[in-house]
Amino acid sequence: MKVTPEHNERVAKLTFAEVYPHYIKKVESKGRTKAELHEVIKWLTGFDDKKLKELIAEKVTFETFFKKAKLNRNAHLITGVICGYRIEEIDNPLTQQVRYLDKLVDELAKGKKMEKILREG
Repeated sequence: MKVTPEHNERVAKLTFAEVYPHYIKKVESKGRTKAELHEVIKWLTGFDDKKLKELIAEKVTFETFFKKAKLNRNAHLITGVICGYRIEEIDNPLTQQVRYLDKLVDELAKGKKMEKILREG
């Protein structure tokens, strides 16, 4: 599936605060924890709990969220299909970064071991 400019625009304007509760619900409904979700987010973005709370309170868009992030150097190892898109083929950097996060949340919810999710070997 090809990512359209309109799709990229919608993704950029979504706020992290809008999507975050869905991430929590998804992982908790599968027996994982908010702490594990935060570990995954921290691995990808460098944001600790305090910074995440600030970004949620500020209602930052994903565009701002990822501009402030220090993306993990191994983020490029996140591959596969999420939401019908092959992550490694997405040419818009922001949309790709959002899909990285979606994929990590998905893997967490599916019960994957943390060291696999965090691409540690």
